[in-house]
Amino acid sequence: MAASSKCLLLFISLLLGHGVLQPEAAADNQPYRTSYHFQPPKNWMNDPNGPMLYKGIYHLFFQYNPKGAVWGNIVWGHSTSTDLVNWTPHEAAIYPSQPSDINGCWSGSSTILPEGRPVILYTGIDPNNHQVQNLAMPKNLSDPFLREWVKSQDNPLMAPNSHNKINSSSFRDPTTGWLGRDGYWRVIIGSKINQKGLAILYKSKNFVHWEEAKKPLYSSKKSGMWECPDFYPVLIKSPLGIDTSIDGPNTKHVLKVSLDDTKHDYYKIGSYNQNKDIFIPDNGPFHKNSGLRYDYGKFYASKTFFEGNSKHRRILWGWVNESSSVEDDIKKGWSGVQAIPRSIWLDNSGKQLVQWPIKEIETLRLKEVNLPKQELKGGSVLEVSGVTAAQADVIITFEITELSKAEVLDPSWTDPQLLCSRKGASVKGGIGPFGLLVLASKGLQEYTAVFYRIFKSHNKYVVLMCSDQSRSSLNHENDETTYGAFVDVDPVHEKLSLRSLIDHSIVESFGGEGKACITARVYPTLATDAEAHLYAFNNGTGNVGITTLSGWSMKKAQIN
Repeated sequence: MAASSKCLLLFISLLLGHGVLQPEAAADNQPYRTSYHFQPPKNWMNDPNGPMLYKGIYHLFFQYNPKGAVWGNIVWGHSTSTDLVNWTPHEAAIYPSQPSDINGCWSGSSTILPEGRPVILYTGIDPNNHQVQNLAMPKNLSDPFLREWVKSQDNPLMAPNSHNKINSSSFRDPTTGWLGRDGYWRVIIGSKINQKGLAILYKSKNFVHWEEAKKPLYSSKKSGMWECPDFYPVLIKSPLGIDTSIDGPNTKHVLKVSLDDTKHDYYKIGSYNQNKDIFIPDNGPFHKNSGLRYDYGKFYASKTFFEGNSKHRRILWGWVNESSSVEDDIKKGWSGVQAIPRSIWLDNSGKQLVQWPIKEIETLRLKEVNLPKQELKGGSVLEVSGVTAAQADVIITFEITELSKAEVLDPSWTDPQLLCSRKGASVKGGIGPFGLLVLASKGLQEYTAVFYRIFKSHNKYVVLMCSDQSRSSLNHENDETTYGAFVDVDPVHEKLSLRSLIDHSIVESFGGEGKACITARVYPTLATDAEAHLYAFNNGTGNVGITTLSGWSMKKAQIN
């Protein structure tokens, strides 16, 4: 587009009062650029920050480098939406301008105060490269797009010092605030002492003057630095979300931490003791390589927000980084996407969370393709035609009738990712592997396999879900790690469902109706755009039944 046309568009958008930013796009010929996942037109993006709903407008802020496709020069990028699908870009909302953030504006959260006024707490990097916490407020509350933010003259509000002995290089990412029964606001900030991870608790009467509590909300030994903590209530036996400040007999609390050492998001379900200001998990401390995770693939630095309108949802955002080399990222001119926003709630068992893509993403679906109910024999591959396979939404449901052929689960097979690596899609089993081959080339030289495998263990069956990237690309310079998760589904009494959102270089898969989620980044050299194919497959000796298979090509969303 000519420069004069860009100026004209910018003038028109400003004239209309939306303050829309018209950023330049990255390089042409972009087979890996997504069509319905959130990403800026170019450059580096990482953590989602401060998502919220204000005056009917959804806001997403994000860690952004305006100067290149690698991390650095971090500001808060800002986009708005009316539907969480199509997004309009704005100028950076928060950028270095005070001593307390002069070396970077890192992650944080938004809080809606009782009078409906949004505020943001974020980590700034000061002249000494210490991590400190700052406050920003909208300049004009009547502007639903919240295009201008002003910083508190009291910044920094929370800082390491000789008295509190907080680690000045490990003190970041304040949460959304919650209001206690005593009238005090509370937030937690991630930190560590040696290898002990901490959720440092602060309290304030006015959201400006904060005091550190005598002890952290929670801590775990040998878990390393806790980044991007999140703390919120969930209803028991209800998919509805509730405000962050609500606590009662029908609620549990979730503490999520992003473990810097492993780059995975782990969570605990438990109870919040308001009198002692401590979190009590139902099942022990955090560990670096085990426990419940939001997503068992690439998914990090996540953040939830409560949608306080008629929908009453808690919505989860998460950053999905690249699996390509830094050199390739620089060539293509961008790095990082956000996962599709997910509704998140407590499973009826009370033992884990459930996630599902927001309903609005279905507005991008085009003509539906359905396959008839049929048996998928062992060793067979079935193409799903009529779907744009590089840009699709597919849901398949399986029925298992030959469970007697299930392999015996060795008691030492406790790590699902390791088990999926050993028993990938090409390794024939009893019941499984069976599932989908996505972003596949016509001759199957390339494919990403998302599948199930069923094992027999004592008096029950164990369901393993895998996302196998080992044959995703002929370019083996990419990270081709295989991911895995055990899924709490009983194949004797329940059907096995699998949903995959496919978008050129990202595959988000949801097993057991959202009980397990695995996100992968892949960069095929053959299976791109119109050359991509989609298959159902079964590489086990036992047959499995396909009860339903529905697929949709997805329209391109209007994103930034």
